[in-house]
Amino acid sequence: MISKNTIDQVFETARLEEVIGDFVQLKKSGSNFKGLSPFSDERSPSFMVSPVKQIWKDFSSGKGGNVVAFLMEHEHFTYPEAIRYLANKYGIEIEETEQTDAQKEKADKRESLYLVSEFANTYFQKILHKTDAGQAIGLSYFKERGFTTETIKSFGLGYALDEWQAFSDEALKQGYKLEFLEKTGLTIVKGEKYFDRFKGRVMFPIQSMSGRILGFGGRILVNDKKAAKYVNSPESEIYYKSKVLYGIYHAKQSIAKEDNCFLVEGYTDVIQFHQTGITNVVSSSGTALTPEQIRLINRLTKNITVLFDGDAAGMRASIRGIDLILEQGMNVKVCTFPQGEDPDSFAKNNTEEELREYLETNAKDFIQFKASLLVEDAQNDPIKKAETIRDIIQSISKIPDRIKQEVYLQECARIMDISEAVLFSSLAQLDNKDKGGNVKAEKEQRAFEVVKNEAPAKKVDVQYLLERKIIEILLLYGNREEDFEDLILKENDKGDLELEPVVQQARVFEKIFLDLQEDEMQFGNAIFKTLYYTIIEKLNQDPDFVLEQFVNTVDINLAEEITSILMDDERYALHDWHRKEIFPKQKTDSVAQLVSETILNLRCFLIDQKVLEFQKATLEHLNESNRNILEEVKDYSGLKMLLSRKLNRVL
Repeated sequence: MISKNTIDQVFETARLEEVIGDFVQLKKSGSNFKGLSPFSDERSPSFMVSPVKQIWKDFSSGKGGNVVAFLMEHEHFTYPEAIRYLANKYGIEIEETEQTDAQKEKADKRESLYLVSEFANTYFQKILHKTDAGQAIGLSYFKERGFTTETIKSFGLGYALDEWQAFSDEALKQGYKLEFLEKTGLTIVKGEKYFDRFKGRVMFPIQSMSGRILGFGGRILVNDKKAAKYVNSPESEIYYKSKVLYGIYHAKQSIAKEDNCFLVEGYTDVIQFHQTGITNVVSSSGTALTPEQIRLINRLTKNITVLFDGDAAGMRASIRGIDLILEQGMNVKVCTFPQGEDPDSFAKNNTEEELREYLETNAKDFIQFKASLLVEDAQNDPIKKAETIRDIIQSISKIPDRIKQEVYLQECARIMDISEAVLFSSLAQLDNKDKGGNVKAEKEQRAFEVVKNEAPAKKVDVQYLLERKIIEILLLYGNREEDFEDLILKENDKGDLELEPVVQQARVFEKIFLDLQEDEMQFGNAIFKTLYYTIIEKLNQDPDFVLEQFVNTVDINLAEEITSILMDDERYALHDWHRKEIFPKQKTDSVAQLVSETILNLRCFLIDQKVLEFQKATLEHLNESNRNILEEVKDYSGLKMLLSRKLNRVL
């Protein structure tokens, strides 16, 4: 187990905005950062990160928490794994206490798959560098491809011996179970027999965005017509091909920095680009591009440049991926290499400066690329030219942004020498067809319809909101000293209740605690009740209360509730009020007033509840005691009148 000292050091060192910035493209928004949710498919930012509070909130999914909670949600880490990841990121040495056999046994099955994959990665690298066969066959192949030792180690490249059970036997010898070797696809089991899937192949480990080993790609080195050139790990609980991009771990920071992602087809394309000096490049690993893979890039940048080799047939087969990228609202450029060249060979034979210059000069907008590619086929054939134009309009129809659509239609009209009116008409027909009818007519019809709201109005839980507000005040301002103007209830000479103003200085948490104690008020919500006493105790014991540290010490369910409370107001920062020259009043301007009003509102609410109880009792028991009940109601009504004066509220 990881020692408490290491955990404390990790929380003190880790910066939430830096960690999340490795997975999500964040933009400054006041004192916070905002970005697209990594947990849902969206085009408008609803994900907020607070560097001051060191917490995050995703308003689209409702998730939130601290830096460890993000890694557990996004990367499916266990708590210890998240701590290890952060310790490794910030160069913190991990102190460990001895684990018992029972604790080792407790590791879940999913984690076992990760452990097996990590072992396999280490094993294949060891075989490559430390054995005669590995050096003579595997290492020689990589050197022939032009990869340096540094590059080979950086990407964790390895080699599987050309023996049926070499890896599986070693894994079993080290204590890994055959069940998990089979589930990761590293070992194929047939009845009582088993053998290695990647026998005699050079190995490319496939990593998640955080660097975890998810699976492998293996390339055969002999000419065997019966064997596939490349074999990938089968899908498992940790490896979903449609959700993974090869090289994303190594490329994520430069993608965000360059605000562009180069998309290639193979493993070696990615590695050769990195070695040349261009690191914002990923690959779909030989599979057809998927919406999930595109959304992975979308978290880091809105711009993708698709790189094709000179093979025209291959380009036409891959052109469908462009429409998928457009559907996700992203900007697409396309760059092709000379005939007979691919990204791997071109990067190998050119310097970084030459490669960058080529990409910059030859990257075309997708309209220009598609037109030039399809026009070659059409030549002077009017029918084929018409089909080409329809094909381009089909791609434009995928773009969700209407302004972009219009710009691209104008560009298409210019390139294809056709009127814009015809193109706009064709696009409208496509839109109507996709949506199943005349959309304009439907919209016009709906505009004049009166829609009856069948859903009943949702009842506001006043007590819940007020209790939640009290927790928020304690968290944000609990240790602050404020001057509170109180109205003390006193009897005048006539025996009537009056409010006498008194100014008292106190810490916010003391004021709240004493007021609630005085009225014997109890929290109705169980979580708020637990939070209330936990916060009061902490504030009472620790005069140097630090919110970020407190969030890291409470139960995970309480931490999630705290995050939800604290980040709720940040939702409105997403609307950029300041840019619209609207400047909301800051809560810090009037903390004492906020505290007093919240407590008084809660008192008024509880008085109303009490009066309702008395009224119900009066109806149920029509007897002599009614007079006493009515007297109680009169007293409570008088008290509410005085409290309402304090709140400047008309009853």
